Amino acid sequence: MSLAVLILVITIGVVLVALEIVALPGGVAGICGAIMVVLGVALTYTNYGSTPGTIALLSSIVACVILLVVLLKARTWRRVSLNDEIDSKANIVTLKVGDCGTTISRLAPAGKAIIEGQTVEVHADNVFLDPNTPICITEIDGYFIKVAPIKEQ
Repeated sequence: MSLAVLILVITIGVVLVALEIVALPGGVAGICGAIMVVLGVALTYTNYGSTPGTIALLSSIVACVILLVVLLKARTWRRVSLNDEIDSKANIVTLKVGDCGTTISRLAPAGKAIIEGQTVEVHADNVFLDPNTPICITEIDGYFIKVAPIKEQ
């Protein structure tokens, strides 16, 4: 195997290991990269002797450390990170116990409902409710709104 191919195999392996540590979860890229580095270094030892093999081993270790330092710098992360802010809010509860409305979606046991003109996420207590079922609020705990169906007279 030519020296250029071995250098390419080791380089791709080091890049895959660094990307596994920094960006690609799951282990596949890291395992493939480690296999490529070990294979490249082992073939260098086998085909070219101990001095070039040792140089390949040490250079792959140094390259991996340098690549990790560059990728883990804060400035690098700022370039690739998501900077958008989420300004939406969960249920802004201006409702009170006893307010009534109708379900929009199926409550199984959670879903959407319109109560007093507001679309909110609600939770039915141990029942499944179909859409367009009349409901009333039985309990409000922070953003958690419990409802019950209105019994028909």
